[in-house]
Amino acid sequence: MTAAGDKARRALPAQEAGATGDGTSEQPGLFEAPIAPAPSYHGHRDRLRRRLMDGGPDAMPDYELLELVLFKAYPRGDTKDLAKRLIARFGSFAEVINAPDVLIGEVHGAGARVVQELKIVRAAALRLMQRQVLQKPVLGSWSQVLDYCRASMAYEARELFRILFLDKKNRLMADEVQGEGTVDHTPVYVREVVKRALELSSTAIILVHNHPSGDPAPSRADVEMTRLIIEAGRPLGIAVHDHIIVGRQGHASLRALKLI
Repeated sequence: MTAAGDKARRALPAQEAGATGDGTSEQPGLFEAPIAPAPSYHGHRDRLRRRLMDGGPDAMPDYELLELVLFKAYPRGDTKDLAKRLIARFGSFAEVINAPDVLIGEVHGAGARVVQELKIVRAAALRLMQRQVLQKPVLGSWSQVLDYCRASMAYEARELFRILFLDKKNRLMADEVQGEGTVDHTPVYVREVVKRALELSSTAIILVHNHPSGDPAPSRADVEMTRLIIEAGRPLGIAVHDHIIVGRQGHASLRALKLI
């Protein structure tokens, strides 16, 4: 730069040089970065947590409760839109938690971390419910048994056949899935059911299966199969307390319907 150019530069008004008039500069320093405002989701997350602590889960709509779950998958960022997309796709918090991994992954923004967090929540809920069933005689805590059966099977895409094995005090000894089938059929082998009860020294069993269609109404085949198991177990001292069918629309008890 020439001496004349340097002189002209020194003659620039202070405002044009970046000064404020009081000797300070509005421009960031050479090694200083402008301070960005805190992301809006920070305050939102705190508000959701306070609402949960103050009012409990009943004070929150499904998508907000789901937001709280998604915080772990996305420590930074807004999860509201993703929560709403998941609810819109599956219908409710319960259906999101129980949705197949593949279908969850089809929702924009729901990657492997989201699938993992949802599986953790579902596993924890089922473990808690199973523990509550284990601690009491099954027949004395029937509503909890029904809740557990619905939570564990009602949202499955395929039919599952489950057996709850009880001891002489009607306490749960084992909870086993004996068969997996298609969307409308599960093969059940009467001999294998009775054999497994004898192996566990179980004196009573509760049969459970699901209807992926959502309608828990028993079919003629359901009733006939149950009666065959009752007849096979009776001479061996194995009682069938009930056969419960679960679906998204509720449950059906063959005993309550007087079908067995």
